[in-house]
Amino acid sequence: MPIIIVEGKNDKSRLRRLLSNDVDILCTYGSLNTEKLEALKKKADHNDVYLFTDNDSSGKKIRGILRDTFPEAEQIYTRKGYAGVEGTPAEYLIQQLEKAGLEEFILYPPPDPTLSP
Repeated sequence: MPIIIVEGKNDKSRLRRLLSNDVDILCTYGSLNTEKLEALKKKADHNDVYLFTDNDSSGKKIRGILRDTFPEAEQIYTRKGYAGVEGTPAEYLIQQLEKAGLEEFILYPPPDPTLSP
């Protein structure tokens, strides 16, 4: 089962709307200590891990620590200029999740009938 590690609960709830419950989404809540890292490692045990942190200084710092803890983890990035994972448009999040190979877990939104020809 894939596990995505994000920074906060808003990031988690944003991704939860786009992913099936087969994907576990874990939060760092903005800070990491040895105890928290050990708990994340325990939960991630033998699963595919994806790191999806904000593209700001604290997100990059957290990603660096997580990368050391989970060297095999797949990296997922949001674009600079978006207000973190929680402020990234759904279409862009879906593109990034697809790039990471998580298509089978994505809950695609129904097509917008106002856009049909």
